[in-house]
Amino acid sequence: MAAQSQQLSLPLAGRVAIVTGSSRGIGRAIAIHLAELGGRIVVNYTTKSADAERVAAEINELPANDGIIGKGPRAIVVKANVSEEIQVKSLFDEAEKAFESPVYILVNSAGVLDPKYPSIADTTVEDFDRTFSVNTKGAFLCSKEAANRLKQGGGGRIILLTSSMTRGLKPGFGAYAASKAAVETMVKILAKELKGTGITANCVAPGPIATEMFFEGKSSELVEKIAAESPFGRVGEVKDVVPLVGFLAGDGGEWINGQIIPVNGGYV
Repeated sequence: MAAQSQQLSLPLAGRVAIVTGSSRGIGRAIAIHLAELGGRIVVNYTTKSADAERVAAEINELPANDGIIGKGPRAIVVKANVSEEIQVKSLFDEAEKAFESPVYILVNSAGVLDPKYPSIADTTVEDFDRTFSVNTKGAFLCSKEAANRLKQGGGGRIILLTSSMTRGLKPGFGAYAASKAAVETMVKILAKELKGTGITANCVAPGPIATEMFFEGKSSELVEKIAAESPFGRVGEVKDVVPLVGFLAGDGGEWINGQIIPVNGGYV
């Protein structure tokens, strides 16, 4: 009875989730949180293999839940560049093979931000292309694959991380904000196109979050200024974002569909 009660308390019991860009930052925190909710996790990375392995090890060391997680490890590591179609397909292939299950949840957290924060006039074509390749094309390819391969009939979830900068519209974020705004438009249409599948599609749009990507290229004075702009007087933390992602990934989030949900403490 205790095992059955534990199973019922885990909203993602045994469900396979791919979390892109989960070797660090928000993606890392999301991967661990979904595992704590009972999910079986694909930890995805592009370059930081050691970081990804540490995330998977942390998940695999979580307390066992017999009869819930299925055979094999709770987490595996898969290298894939989300801006490459073949690699995205391989990411889903590896997930299905390792866990002998369809994928239920895609969380696309992979993203890049130019730490030079150039104006649009000073943004190079190369940096613009890289930003859109990872942030926009990556979200498109992952969403396209998920739309065709996620579990249908209930429990299928597409969750794309965008940014509150699509509303903040600060100078220096032209290419970045535009790349994320395109994803937000796409997800609204995707949700309608998935009619009849039981798969939902939403965006989570964090504000400033204390991660390596956030701090890169910023002075301590600028970080303090950004914190002061928040009604809470601080920069967000990953723990502020993951509960919403966990809710959207579970059955309780089924009626939330085609939405862009800011998570920024009132920053925007």
